[in-house]
Amino acid sequence: MKLFKFYLVFGFVLMSLSAFAQQRELSKEEWQALMDKNTAKKESLTKEVNSLQNDVNTLAEQSAKIQSYDDCVDENYTQVEAKRPVVDDFRKAVTELEGKIRRKEGPKADRQADLDALKNNKLSALPEFYDRVHNQMQRMLNDWVEAVVKEEPKDAMYTVVKGDCLWFIARKKDYYGNGFAWPKIYNANRDQIKNPDLIYPKQIFRIPPLTEDEKAKYEKMRKNYKPAPVN
Repeated sequence: MKLFKFYLVFGFVLMSLSAFAQQRELSKEEWQALMDKNTAKKESLTKEVNSLQNDVNTLAEQSAKIQSYDDCVDENYTQVEAKRPVVDDFRKAVTELEGKIRRKEGPKADRQADLDALKNNKLSALPEFYDRVHNQMQRMLNDWVEAVVKEEPKDAMYTVVKGDCLWFIARKKDYYGNGFAWPKIYNANRDQIKNPDLIYPKQIFRIPPLTEDEKAKYEKMRKNYKPAPVN
């Protein structure tokens, strides 16, 4: 840019001299003074051009010593003893896990285990991954409030012994604690019980949990029960 400025000024000077000379005849002294002035300007601009050229040469030498972007990247990979294909696979794993966390593909504990595995990989120390793996994705996991899934109570199993009846089984504290709930056992085991008054040793019955409505119903029956008077 400054080289262009030099030539532009120099050309302008010559044009000015020519125009001035055309306006009137210059004396020898005036001509010499004008030439001296313009010669001084030329020398000044020449020195400036030379200085700028030295700066250009210095910058070119410095630029030649600077590593290319790819060389810098490869040097980082070398520090963690990895090649580009390995880093590409790690990048893919990070992206996939980040997507699962964003979509809340649970269980959350499994995603935390996956993230911990990425953190423990030495590739996570690379500038490309460090903040993303150790900070951003962990914050997303911390903010993930997992819905509590209430497990349905499981059926208990009971093996009939001699002297048992459905009333006795239902009255056991390990099950319903209420003999009036015996129909629940009967209905759950109709494939084995033909007559609720007849059950046999070694039969194995399912004891399903009572619903809240059933608990209330059978408890009401128990409280309202009045045994027959003894004569």
